[in-house]
Amino acid sequence: MCDFLQSVLDKLELCCKDVVDHVFGALLLSRLFVFEFAVLELIPNDQAPTRVKEAGKQYHRRQRDQSPLRERERDKTFAFAAFSVTAMGIKGLTKLLADNAPSCMKEQKFESYFGRKIAVDASMSIYQFLIVVGRTGTEMLTNEAGEVTSHLQGMFNRTIRLLEAGIKPVYVFDGKPPELKRQELAKRYSKRADATADLTGAIEAGNKEDIEKYSKRTVKVTKQHNDDCKRLLRLMGVPVVEATSEAEAQCAALCKSGKVYGVASEDMDSLTFGAPKFLRHLMDPSSRKIPVMEFEVAKILEELQLTMDQFIDLCILSGCDYCDSIRGIGGQTALKLIRQHGSIETILENLNKERYQIPEEWPYNEARKLFKEPDVITDEEQLDIKWTSPDEEGIVQFLVNENGFNIDRVTKAIEKIKTAKNKSSQGRLESFFKPVANSSVPAKRKEIPESTTKGAANKKTKGAGGRKKK
Repeated sequence: MCDFLQSVLDKLELCCKDVVDHVFGALLLSRLFVFEFAVLELIPNDQAPTRVKEAGKQYHRRQRDQSPLRERERDKTFAFAAFSVTAMGIKGLTKLLADNAPSCMKEQKFESYFGRKIAVDASMSIYQFLIVVGRTGTEMLTNEAGEVTSHLQGMFNRTIRLLEAGIKPVYVFDGKPPELKRQELAKRYSKRADATADLTGAIEAGNKEDIEKYSKRTVKVTKQHNDDCKRLLRLMGVPVVEATSEAEAQCAALCKSGKVYGVASEDMDSLTFGAPKFLRHLMDPSSRKIPVMEFEVAKILEELQLTMDQFIDLCILSGCDYCDSIRGIGGQTALKLIRQHGSIETILENLNKERYQIPEEWPYNEARKLFKEPDVITDEEQLDIKWTSPDEEGIVQFLVNENGFNIDRVTKAIEKIKTAKNKSSQGRLESFFKPVANSSVPAKRKEIPESTTKGAANKKTKGAGGRKKK
C-alpha cells in the first residue's frame, strides 16, 4: 500500500499548499489510503512538488509507528474516487476542524449505532454505488435490457448491512436544487463533459489507468437511479423522504427535530445546515474496518468559540456550493477573520481590497439565508417515518424478474431483512427513558449544592445485479 500511495504522489508533480493540506488532512482523519486520481482536478499548474512527497513520507512514518490497522487490513481499505478529496460541500472543513476543534470529532465503531435512527443522504450514497459497485473500467452491472443496476445492488446490500447492525435508516432524496446552486451544477456539468472527452481519448489509446480515472468522473445520478432506489427501499420497508430541495438540509432538519440521531453523508455542509450530529463513512463499503467519524456541532461552536451564525459565515468564506469564495482566503484565514471581525459584512469593510479580490455581485447573504432558512418539510403528515415488513413478492419481482438478480441470493437477503428488523425492534437501553431533544448549542449544566453531591455515590450480504455493460 505504501508503494501504491508513493506512485500516486509521484504523479502529483505540481500541487499547491492548500490542496496538499486538504488531501492529507482527509487521509489522516479517515485512514483512507487510496484516493484514486480525482484529486488532479483540483491542482493548479504551479508550486511545490517536493512538499507533496514529504507529506506522504511523514504520513507513512506515523502510520507505521502507530499501527492503527493491521497491514493486511490496510491493503483491503479503499476510498471512492472524488469523495474524500474533491471539493464537495464546504472546502477544507474537515482539515480546519481537525486543526482547531479536534474534540468535536470522534471515531465510532459501525456497531455502536445499534438502535439509532439515522438520516442518510441518498443521492450521495447512490453516487458511491455507481462509481464502485461492479465497475471495471467502463464496464458496469446491467440487466438484460442494458440498464445499469449497480445502484440497486449497492443500495440493497448496504441497507441490509445497516439493518443487520440494528441501525434504522431514513433515506432522504434531493428535490429541486436552489437557484443559487445553478453555477456550481454548471461547473460539474462542464467537468463531466471534459471527462467524457478525455475518456474517449483514453479508450482510443488503450490506456487502462486513464480509462478507469475518467470513467468515474463521468458518473451522474439520474432521476431513474433515484426512482429505482426509492421503489426498492419502499419494498424493503425502509422509510423514504423526498426533500423539497437539498437532501442535506432536510436531513439536518430531521436531526434538529429529534426524529433521527444523526445525519450520514460525506457532504460536510450538513454541519452548516446545523445537523447536531454528523456521521462520515457510515455508508462506506468498508465501514466495519474504517471507523465512522462522528462530528458534533455543539462542540464545534464551543471549540472554535463561534456562534452558529459565525460558523455559517466561516463556511461561506471557506467556499461552499452556493457562491464563489474570495480568492486567497482559505479556511484558516477565514477563521481568523471571523474571530477578529465577527461577520462577513464587517470583514468586507476592513479587508485589504488590493490583496483580496471580492467577486462581483457576491451573493453571500443569499447563501447565508439558504443555510439558516432552508426549504425543508416540517409537516408531520409528510414525514410519516415508519419501518415496515418487507414486501417479499415485490422485491423478487423488481430485483429478480425485472433486473436479473439471483433468486437464491435475493431470497436469503429477504430473510436477513426480516431477522434484522426483529433484532432492531429491541431498541437501545436509553430508549426506555424519556428522550432528550437534540440541540445545536451546548447544554447548560444544572448546579447541584455541595451538600447534595457529598452524599451521592454480521455477516455480509451478496447480491448479483446482472451482467457487465461496456
